[in-house]
Amino acid sequence: MQGNEADRQPLWRRLGWMAAIWGASVGLLGAVAMVIRWWLGLG
Repeated sequence: MQGNEADRQPLWRRLGWMAAIWGASVGLLGAVAMVIRWWLGLG
């Protein structure tokens, strides 16, 4: 039984992708929060 493609990637590359996805999600949530604050007139 062979491992899939992700299992063959180096650890630093998998951690880099995880950090990039986490950073993008935090940034997107921050942008949405700023839009909601602007829309409600709180910011």
